[in-house]
Amino acid sequence: MTNQPLDDCRILCLVGDDYEDLELWYPKLRLEEAGAHVTLAGPEASTLYKGKHGYPCVSDAAIADMEVADFQGIICPGGWMPDKLRRDPKVLDLVRGFHAESKLVAAICHGGWIPISADVYRGVRVTGSPGIKDDLVNAGAVWEDAPLVVDRHFVSSRRPADLPEFCQGMLQVLSESSQA
Repeated sequence: MTNQPLDDCRILCLVGDDYEDLELWYPKLRLEEAGAHVTLAGPEASTLYKGKHGYPCVSDAAIADMEVADFQGIICPGGWMPDKLRRDPKVLDLVRGFHAESKLVAAICHGGWIPISADVYRGVRVTGSPGIKDDLVNAGAVWEDAPLVVDRHFVSSRRPADLPEFCQGMLQVLSESSQA
């Protein structure tokens, strides 16, 4: 098999109960298709979490055991999960660490709640679910109503229908960072 564009790339994807099913699985599979290794980290390792629409996901690892140095980026899927996970100091430290190292910070729909709580969106152009527009603006982000917004190492999209653009944005950022 020939080398894929992201063969040496490791991505951390957050999971927990009530994640938005498509916003976790579509990016995971698309990045793996490009050669990346995606680690699904939840509050506990080897635990079954159910999406908003009932699709199951077993975590590969515990969030508490994750380190920024082991990954090239983090994905924050939407659903109701981000409102729970943003209360975990380790989640916020991870997001701050990815930002500090200019590594991919990707959020879709309500996933933007996590970077908001990590206080990394100040002055960053973003989009997200219209339901959290006020939260994004109040966090100092520059809101855009678009299917995809890429600002440096930040990638954001609004909803499941934007997933093709969201994944293209992540692939673009990861490709550019691997060439740097």
